[in-house]
Amino acid sequence: MFKKYSVELEGQIEFYEQYLKVINPELTYEDIFRNNTDGILNGNLLEFKLNITDLNACLFQSIKYLSAMRIKGEPIPANILLVSLNTATIYVYHSADYLKDIEKVYVGGASKKNVGFFANDYIVKLKYAENQTDEFSLIQLLKENNYTKINIDENCIVGWAEKYYRENPQARKSDFIGDSTGKVKIIGEIREPNKFKDYIYAYAGKDNVRFQYLMDKLNDTLQKKNLGAFYTPEPYVDKSIELVREAIARVPQGNDYIILDRCAGTGNLEKRLTDEELSHCIVSTIEYYEYKVLLELLGSKVRYIIPPTEKEDTFNMGLVRGADALSEEYINNPVIKQYIDNPNCTIILFENPPYAETTSLEHQRTKKSATSSAWKNTFVVKEMKKVVKGAVSNDLGNAFIWSAFKYYLRQPTDSYIVYSPVKYWKSQHLINKEFIKGFAFNRRHFHTNIDACIMCALWSNVDKNVTSLKITGYDILNNNQLSTPIELSVDRVYELFSTRYYNKDSFDDATFDGILTGLNGLEAEDGVKCRIKPLYSKDMLGYLVADSVGFDNPDAKSSLLVAGRYNGNGCYIRKDDYLNKLPMFCASRYITYNREWTERARIMKSADGADKFFTDVQSGKLNQYLLKCLVFTCFEMQNHMRSFVGTDNRFYRNELCLDTTNGETLASLELQNLNVTVKEKELFNMWETILRWAKKTKNYNAELTYGIYQIFAELNTFTHDEETGENKPDYPELNGALKSLKQKIREYYNSEIVPTLFEYEFLK
Repeated sequence: MFKKYSVELEGQIEFYEQYLKVINPELTYEDIFRNNTDGILNGNLLEFKLNITDLNACLFQSIKYLSAMRIKGEPIPANILLVSLNTATIYVYHSADYLKDIEKVYVGGASKKNVGFFANDYIVKLKYAENQTDEFSLIQLLKENNYTKINIDENCIVGWAEKYYRENPQARKSDFIGDSTGKVKIIGEIREPNKFKDYIYAYAGKDNVRFQYLMDKLNDTLQKKNLGAFYTPEPYVDKSIELVREAIARVPQGNDYIILDRCAGTGNLEKRLTDEELSHCIVSTIEYYEYKVLLELLGSKVRYIIPPTEKEDTFNMGLVRGADALSEEYINNPVIKQYIDNPNCTIILFENPPYAETTSLEHQRTKKSATSSAWKNTFVVKEMKKVVKGAVSNDLGNAFIWSAFKYYLRQPTDSYIVYSPVKYWKSQHLINKEFIKGFAFNRRHFHTNIDACIMCALWSNVDKNVTSLKITGYDILNNNQLSTPIELSVDRVYELFSTRYYNKDSFDDATFDGILTGLNGLEAEDGVKCRIKPLYSKDMLGYLVADSVGFDNPDAKSSLLVAGRYNGNGCYIRKDDYLNKLPMFCASRYITYNREWTERARIMKSADGADKFFTDVQSGKLNQYLLKCLVFTCFEMQNHMRSFVGTDNRFYRNELCLDTTNGETLASLELQNLNVTVKEKELFNMWETILRWAKKTKNYNAELTYGIYQIFAELNTFTHDEETGENKPDYPELNGALKSLKQKIREYYNSEIVPTLFEYEFLK
């Protein structure tokens, strides 16, 4: 008699324990429990139930799993096995019989809303615990490694492209989607499957127009970084066309005009223009397969495409010869030049410039940083560097913006409609022009994975020094409609933390025989490249990093440590004036607690209010506020100050915490001057609870002084549960208290700290 189960997972585990021994004993549960399924074993998808009461619903749930796998570029197992544990019965289906259903897109959880699906009869029913022949058939089935071929479409092509590039790191876009049209007839994987011959049918489409809105995502990983993204979602395109029409309205009577887009991609910015407006467009794109789609879609409608037709030498290592907008050749293109040189022609640029980040981890891992920064050696960037200093020239998008005003816009009625993060104007001061109108859009909808602000602005070619802009923000809702508009301000930043607030004073009796730390608060490992000297002084409290004006990589740009950080970008802080530095640390945590798309890339750090801040600190006006900043600092998880003995044999004590087990800390002494409110009292009570539980942990060391982060990192330990695959806290009470504090400190930060940070322009 077979075993009955009350917990499904127990039955799954025992099933695999029994059969993996004869299928493949090297496989682990991690290998099997993939894609949120109950198991994928060779060419089999398994779905377990304690008792299967509705085969149709159970099969439909499995089909949804396979649909999600297809979209992600995962091979589709040929067999679907529905396992009824308490009857020891398996119903076998072939996934190929349900290919049309697998190739649909489903929304919501796979286990929801499955009633109503009607399936064909199962292929075979196996009573694996009662019938030895059936068990033998099951084992043979589980050893099969067959797959059902799927059809490539716009829902799944990105997933399969990513799989292709992962498995073939040297492959390029032509190797994946190449076709037989045009002068270059490289036939790609989707049309003649080789690597994926067991998984996909050959794509029969003559060209790649079907994938026009995905072309930027079909580049290999490095090419995506090199070229940036060209895609713009249609609801945002429609709003930006409003700006185009305002620019057209500025064209003097009797003038001709052109709308120039030097980075058109497949032309999705232009597709919503009228035929009359398209007849004024000149477009180009640098990526070859995007160019072919652009030519197919807009070639007969626009005034000119660069190049207008494909020649034998147009294909240039995946790019389009003559279409590099940053080259001197492009700037001197005779077709464009005739309009630039014509005083009776108005120039309108309409662009979503590429954004390239050639210092990214992808480039570093593949050692491609230098080659993928080739655009930095282009004519435009070299010319830009002659007049624009600093890191401004490191952004590919900035090269487009700078060159627009340098080489194309000549008259006051010329216009530039451009999509870009606001930093080119806000903090980098790349241009000083008249702002006419603009919108704020959510970057997530531009084929990225981050919520952040992108500005689409209409600039005139009139010099003007503006300190603040008003733009209208729109998100995109699930129905592809724009959200209710919100009014946002963008204020310029002039001063950096490092120039006004970082400590420049020397320390008495300072030596450089101390230690350096890493981001985790512990002493830096041997071999890391150190950019600062390991200063030590009895007057030193620690090291503060509040780097960068923006909030990219906020945790790397924000640190509080007991000693200098190995890679610098911060300042040593003194025991006698550390309170004045804490607003910098507080400001650097803004995006952690305010993740709305309107905030990232719009709100930045500044020292523009330094004079007012120093005056009010001196007068005592900010005494209580600085103590509130200290409260936040003591309970903020990014305060990575730890207590430990360094390799220099000195004891480094965390003084910015409230653990007084071994005597008062600087923080506990200072906070005796705080006028405690209900909010602070609640935080202090939570701290007492956390410390009480921390002292009961196995790793607690009574000789150390603990802050929140050290408790989290060293005492709040977890044990991996092999059955569930989860990490379970060894001390649930401590873990729960830390979680509660995190939520409470968020509320405290936004109500008690943030408003004053804006008032004194630490945030702007």
